[in-house]
Amino acid sequence: MASRWPRTGRADATLRAASGYLVLAVLATSLALVLRDGAPWIHPSPWLRLPLWAALLSSAVLGFTLAAVVVLMTRIAVARFTWARRLHAELRPVARDLSLSQVLLLAGLSSLGEELLFRGLLTPLLGVPLSALLFGLAHQMRGPSRWVWVAWALVVGLGLGAIFAATGSLVGPFLAHAVVNAVNLSYLRDHDPDDAEQQPTL
Repeated sequence: MASRWPRTGRADATLRAASGYLVLAVLATSLALVLRDGAPWIHPSPWLRLPLWAALLSSAVLGFTLAAVVVLMTRIAVARFTWARRLHAELRPVARDLSLSQVLLLAGLSSLGEELLFRGLLTPLLGVPLSALLFGLAHQMRGPSRWVWVAWALVVGLGLGAIFAATGSLVGPFLAHAVVNAVNLSYLRDHDPDDAEQQPTL
């Protein structure tokens, strides 16, 4: 069945990663409550003063919009640019054997942990640019594409941070992050740019 873990080793690694992100979420929440005496999913001084319903709605709409743009730009970049295909190839082993259940678990918990840390905790303390820079630097990887991946994450982090700072709600950044992670992990798993290049075109 598609929803079962494909291999014990991969399942164990996925569960360890998911558990790490859950611990990160708890730690970021605890630090936010201690350091700024407020929940990390609410910005203490948003750019816009909106009623709660408007803040939640605008954050969600902006989050889904950002997710759509990032997913679309990923497809365009991989199809057209060598640097994007190289990055895709270097990231692909992470997702190659993941089941749908693992993709959803990792997408949800990684987004939760990272958003609570980089947006919920750090953005009010450091500002959007610096928290986005730290978010980008946290996406280090081995290989020639490491700084491409850092730059990509930094740009996305600026968008996520701006949504949080503008609306005061972490709903949009979390939704955007989760959608991008789920869709792009599936794309990494299922799409091999080398195979696509070898296929004849009409």
